[in-house]
Amino acid sequence: MKNMNQMMKQVKKMQQQMEKAQEELKNKTVEASAGGGMVTVVANGHKEILSVSIKPEVVDPDDIEMLQDLVLAAVNDALKQVDELVAKDMSRFTGGLNIPGLF
Repeated sequence: MKNMNQMMKQVKKMQQQMEKAQEELKNKTVEASAGGGMVTVVANGHKEILSVSIKPEVVDPDDIEMLQDLVLAAVNDALKQVDELVAKDMSRFTGGLNIPGLF
């Protein structure tokens, strides 16, 4: 029974560390760009888009689709980078295992 209590304490400590790590992800950011830096997106570790920057020279009223594609590409790249950041940060708790729904 003593081992079970010790194990439960370790699990609780690990859970607290994971919660802290997840909260810290909110303060970590990634930056992605498309079109050679014409569109830049910054996102945090909670998959919140913090900013979108668009250089004026890429804004062409006759080619809105290109601008939309650049924004979409930059956002998708930023979110992919966030997934990689989260996986890297949380792998210390999971030993590299991908546990669905954990984060």
